[in-house]
Amino acid sequence: MEQYKLGEMEQKFADMIWANVPISSRTLTELCEKEFAWKRTTTYTMLKRLCERRIFENNNGTVTALMSRAEFGAAQGEQFLTDAFSGSLPQFLAAFTRRKKLSSKEIDEIQLLIDQYKEG
Repeated sequence: MEQYKLGEMEQKFADMIWANVPISSRTLTELCEKEFAWKRTTTYTMLKRLCERRIFENNNGTVTALMSRAEFGAAQGEQFLTDAFSGSLPQFLAAFTRRKKLSSKEIDEIQLLIDQYKEG
């Protein structure tokens, strides 16, 4: 799960990039200095880590996202399901609904997703 698990500062940094993509690495270092009081080297070290995980790419000084925030969240969810419930969505839902009752609206939304999946 390490590929899709971010520490607190990694998450804040990733959110900053997603909010500004595409962004020049120079502008990114300036934002990080202002927001986090980071030195340039700290920004580049953090960026390198997230690029190695294939979340972002730094190409000729321009940072772009290889995964959108939504895609990353979906990948985190898939990895959690695999790690915690052997990849079984029904097992997850059973465990989840033991602790929290679903509203009628939530049930309808889940049913709609199931119906859409069945159709195509």
